[in-house]
Amino acid sequence: MSTAASAASRASELRRLLNHAAHAYYVLDAPEMEDPVYDRLYRELLDLEQAHPELITPDSPTQRVGGAPAQGFQSVRHRIGLLSLDNAFNTEELEAWYTRLLKVLDREAATALPMVGELKIDGNALALSYKHGVLVRAATRGDGEQGEEITANVRTIGSVPLRLQLEHPPAWLEVRGEAFIPDGVFAAINADREARGEALFANPRNACAGTLRQLDPKVVAARRLDFFAYTLHLPDDWQAAAGDPARPTSQWDSLQWLAHAGFKVNPNAALLPDLAGVEAFFAQWDTERRALDYATDGVVVKLNDLRLQDAAGFTQKAPRWAIALKYPAEEAPSKLLRLACQVGRTGVITPVAEFEPVPLAGTSVSRATLHNADRLVELDLHAGDTIVVRKAGEIIPEVVRVLAELRPAGAQRLELPHTCPECGSELVREEGEAATRCVNSSCPAILRGALRHWVSKGALDVDGLGSKLIEQLVDRGLVGSIADLYRLDGALLASLERMGSKSADNLVAALEASKAQPWHRQLYGLGIHHVGEVNAKALASAFPSAAELATAAIDTPELITAVYGIGGEIAQSLQQWFATAANQELLGQLARLGFSLAASAAELEAATRASEATATLAGQTFVLTGTLPNLSRSQAKAVIEAAGGKVSGSVSKKTSYVVAGEEAGSKLSKAESLGVPVLDEAGLQALLAEA
Repeated sequence: MSTAASAASRASELRRLLNHAAHAYYVLDAPEMEDPVYDRLYRELLDLEQAHPELITPDSPTQRVGGAPAQGFQSVRHRIGLLSLDNAFNTEELEAWYTRLLKVLDREAATALPMVGELKIDGNALALSYKHGVLVRAATRGDGEQGEEITANVRTIGSVPLRLQLEHPPAWLEVRGEAFIPDGVFAAINADREARGEALFANPRNACAGTLRQLDPKVVAARRLDFFAYTLHLPDDWQAAAGDPARPTSQWDSLQWLAHAGFKVNPNAALLPDLAGVEAFFAQWDTERRALDYATDGVVVKLNDLRLQDAAGFTQKAPRWAIALKYPAEEAPSKLLRLACQVGRTGVITPVAEFEPVPLAGTSVSRATLHNADRLVELDLHAGDTIVVRKAGEIIPEVVRVLAELRPAGAQRLELPHTCPECGSELVREEGEAATRCVNSSCPAILRGALRHWVSKGALDVDGLGSKLIEQLVDRGLVGSIADLYRLDGALLASLERMGSKSADNLVAALEASKAQPWHRQLYGLGIHHVGEVNAKALASAFPSAAELATAAIDTPELITAVYGIGGEIAQSLQQWFATAANQELLGQLARLGFSLAASAAELEAATRASEATATLAGQTFVLTGTLPNLSRSQAKAVIEAAGGKVSGSVSKKTSYVVAGEEAGSKLSKAESLGVPVLDEAGLQALLAEA
């Protein structure tokens, strides 16, 4: 066999192995290949494709994330329209729909029509097009007839197959489904945005919609979208060959067919015998949906028999054979008390509505973010208004609308102030940006935020320096920068409110010890816009000192974007930060105070070892819960990651071990219910020693 033929054969085999492993991981939630093995095979395929570009195919795993950011999105016409569904908001409206359906089908009133109940995922509809089993196009719903082509972004969704798992796929295939962001992922995204001083997303659905329209697929990949398939369209003349599932004759068969072909299908769908079954399904999920890790605002009811679907047909805008039965959003009216404004550590001004407390989704709510000035205009908010509040996705309080008919006479329209509520500086809103900012680097609010970030767990992890103490230090003018923290002495600290001499001495010692934190933590602690914990680790690994990172950021930004996961937005932010004289002065002060601002010899050696050998716990995922006798949470995480393991915040079937200490909570219970092995601290140390 020639060299070229050998390379083509090997590339084909690697694609098959890697796509099969991805399906097991993302769709079946049952990993079959350890991470180091996957990474080695992926690297082999990447090397082959780089040496033989003609071997690159659309279904190659290397094509999930790649290429330069798009300049924009093209409008494309759907082969089959994406019509919306009619809605029902109670069982009476559901029964009225069913009566109309029976009439259209010319059936007796007492006829029982089998139906399929599916959860209505609160995400964004996608149209996926496959040719001969390979994904060739993904598009948004748009107006139902035309949408935007976002194939590069959808390729990053691990649960969307690039090639179907069929021996003889049809010439073309259309699949409809819902892209969404799981609640746990959404919480992590917002926590990261908050740490970076960015505006929070209002809810997972909006975050998903904005993510799908990102021009850089790497940004999409970082937000870990998921996808459920629910509708299948096949050519009229297609019949299955031996080895492939038969052509579906019902919606229930279609869901099984999609799962066989490699799609992730929501496991909570149900085949329902009649209308009473639909109503029971709807009632069941009104309660159980709160335990799901994704938002659902109702159920979708579909006539099961595909021939009857064809007979029922469509109205001008929706199918007659399906309906969305929506749960009522839990909303409550309240009286607006005041409009407050928060100043984030990057200077972003966030308006916050403070109102009379109302109970929502099991908690008392009295505050809701209004995001930015545009939202104030959209709501047309006035002083003393009666507002309607709900929990978006049952997580984040939001103001839905204003009841203008209840507005007090002569009420004044509310808008963002023109000056910073903390320092009085003129506020700035750049053209094209939603955020309004204070740009005074000496603003007390910005300084307080920068100090809180510097001493936080993920950064320098300084115990004993909480928000109240930081406020005292800033308000009394004792600290004007991060560097000033390291000039504090025990006597001065002991004179502050609620600080004794022992607490003061402990804090001084903790500050001194923080100088030994790794370079990536120092980098993260600087609070550079868009540089979170993960990005800081990647940058610190590629540029093992502040001097090297500064040189690259200012002189050769292309070296920054060459780091995996780092895009142009981060490179620009780094360039601006390092080019600012005040920031250079801060780095100089930190260096004079004893910070290395560089990776230690031990860190460099550990990084080298990790790149040269398979780590002890490679491919294994750990979850920490409770208080360990000797290790703090961050220390336990560090020893696991140093040995090649991963630490996750939630327990699932993919978890290798749960490490439990005293007062372990629900994570321990979930581990026991799933049969996940549980270790104490001694067990963890034994596992490391044994390996």
